[in-house]
Amino acid sequence: MKSDRLLSILLLLQTRGRVRAAELAERLEVSVRTVHRDIEALSAAGVPVYAERGRHGGIALLPGFRTDVTGLTADEARALFVLAGRGAHSALGLDGALASALRKVMAALPAPHRPAAELTSRRVLVDPERWLAPPRPAVDLEPLHAAVLTDRRLRIRYRHGGREKARTYTVDPYGLVAKAGTWYLVADHRGRGRLFRADRLSDLAVAESPVRRREGVELAQVWAELRREVEDRPGGVRITARVRRGRLDMVVRIAGAHLAGEPSAPDEAGWARAEFDYPVLPAVRQLLQFGADVEVLTPPEARAELARAATEIHSLYDGA
Repeated sequence: MKSDRLLSILLLLQTRGRVRAAELAERLEVSVRTVHRDIEALSAAGVPVYAERGRHGGIALLPGFRTDVTGLTADEARALFVLAGRGAHSALGLDGALASALRKVMAALPAPHRPAAELTSRRVLVDPERWLAPPRPAVDLEPLHAAVLTDRRLRIRYRHGGREKARTYTVDPYGLVAKAGTWYLVADHRGRGRLFRADRLSDLAVAESPVRRREGVELAQVWAELRREVEDRPGGVRITARVRRGRLDMVVRIAGAHLAGEPSAPDEAGWARAEFDYPVLPAVRQLLQFGADVEVLTPPEARAELARAATEIHSLYDGA
């Protein structure tokens, strides 16, 4: 609806200041021409909005103009109270701020929307942790959170997986990302996007020099590129296995991150077929936890890897 779009433009201009018409068009999923027509409509309604041309131009409100906007719909009000990953707020030291903000939002909601919003907060819970996930090392994110908000370069010590010694990097941060309960620093290093797990960072220092991000590049874009690199990384191994019907749900729950598509329906003997993608061959040992309820069928080297692991386990405990 046009009224919702005008309200969205007004909110964006109040929170962001000057915004390019192309960015407004992208956010609202309309054409730039439609954005300009909406700006004319806002101006005609008495909103002091203006446009500036040029490289650093954009659309903005006159300095000092503010308006209290309470035009939330019922669905928008409910959406505010379905907050994915409340643990993320705790990790950032924002639990108290979150509770305070929600109280203020509830007080500002139109009275008819308050019961639905309050009920949603009690009936919907989002837990980002996977089932039976091992305990994660404690990470103090508050210094890192404060550091990425300063728009300064960071000097860090970082220990890569599988290595004992840490390396020193000077990076240009875009921000923080929580992925399945693990926090990452997303930053440029020598002009290229990099991921740094927060629990492997040490000796964080904020540099005096300003950040040197790539122009026009935002956190979400860099994260999407890095995530694709991880997911499309070559050199993995495809495993075909059969799984007993009675353990199929458990296997999907625990090893689902490595599943390549949906398992087949169980056959008459009660076995379902499933395929798994692992980054390296030794990672197939994850399936040993299911005992005889999962049998790897192919490739032969995966079966041999599991046989070696079973022999090592047997040798460890035999005669103990």
